[in-house]
Amino acid sequence: MSFNNLGLSPELKQAIENKGYSDPSEIQQQAIPSILQGSDIMAGAQTGTGKTAAFALPILQRLQNDETKRRRVRTLVLVPTRELASQVGDSFRSYGKNLRFRTSTLYGGVSIKTQIDKLKKGVDIVVATPGRLLDLINQGYISLSQVEIFVLDEADRMLDMGFLRDIRKVIAQMPDRRQNLLFSATFSREIKKLANSLLNNPVTVEAAPENSATELVNQRVIKVDQKRKTELITKIIWDGNWHQVLIFTRTKHGANRLAQKLEKAKITSAAIHGNKSQSARTKALAAFKKGDVSVLVATDIAARGLDIPLLPHVINFELPNMPEDYVHRIGRTGRAGASGEALSLVSADELAYLRSIEKLLNVSIPSEIVEGFEPTKGPVEGGKKRNNVNQSQQRKNASNNRNYHRNKNRRRGGKDRNHNSQDRKRDE
Repeated sequence: MSFNNLGLSPELKQAIENKGYSDPSEIQQQAIPSILQGSDIMAGAQTGTGKTAAFALPILQRLQNDETKRRRVRTLVLVPTRELASQVGDSFRSYGKNLRFRTSTLYGGVSIKTQIDKLKKGVDIVVATPGRLLDLINQGYISLSQVEIFVLDEADRMLDMGFLRDIRKVIAQMPDRRQNLLFSATFSREIKKLANSLLNNPVTVEAAPENSATELVNQRVIKVDQKRKTELITKIIWDGNWHQVLIFTRTKHGANRLAQKLEKAKITSAAIHGNKSQSARTKALAAFKKGDVSVLVATDIAARGLDIPLLPHVINFELPNMPEDYVHRIGRTGRAGASGEALSLVSADELAYLRSIEKLLNVSIPSEIVEGFEPTKGPVEGGKKRNNVNQSQQRKNASNNRNYHRNKNRRRGGKDRNHNSQDRKRDE
């Protein structure tokens, strides 16, 4: 099948051709015809499958079919992160460059005045994060009363980030009669519950099995002690001559520390996370895409929505607490038909996380050990022995504490024998 068979307008087909695309992806083949027909959609699509075009193209087509309502918010796309908002907004502008619709992206971390000025001029499509959108609604700068199409993108991440209440507030601002499109890489019980309350007789489309990882990504695990992970990553990047690597950490401070250590090892690096300003995040991402920075160290939230064409390497410096996040992480590579590699450095305390990931994906990820970086066998740094020492010390401290209070009570006239006995039982 080609895009010519999907019923898109000449302007949209020209924009697709200009981007170098010829054949639609699986999710695009399934979703575009149903969206054009006005159906609600519940779509399961992992990142990198072309899901943004799967809803952007038919939405532009539907708006094009009725251009009499221009310069009012007719389409709202709600996304979890600033980066994803920017990416989706750029896609609408790119695909609609031969049309005359205006797209506005609304998110925090940048000047709200600039966004207000654009809204005052009138827009047709809004791509927004919940917080900034609700701020602008409450200040009276935007109305959703005429929204015809509502897209909830990366719904699983939206719920993971605690946006359910905000989502419901936004939905309450829109007319009941509208087309709803829900896209999610995973379908938890909470997602299905939300879909049941949002969608009307939805068409279900799924480009890949739920909670799956693309076959184009070569996954592997290296077992190593936590304290030697930075040293091992440095060796891997230098030995492999890797020039574009996205590394995931669990925390913001961990991302900063790792980027600084890699810089000291003469590997150009930058960190992006929620504490970074939007301008700093945009600058770091641009440098990474351009090749001025070899390594981008990111947290899950900051990296959600990053669209990096032909990214060859993803490294999990630490495995995520939630196995579903692993799917999103490695989905940054192996995009648009290109192959990629996902490497996870796993320490002994992360083996439970690894088992959860393998259970979710129903695969056994090949593991290896790098010579010279063999993980420590048995308890690390004293392990159980150290705990026994601590417990012994705790018992000694408790005994000393009891003796101190017993002597103190004697000096003050003391307590009766029974009361002291009860205190002892409580202490032990």
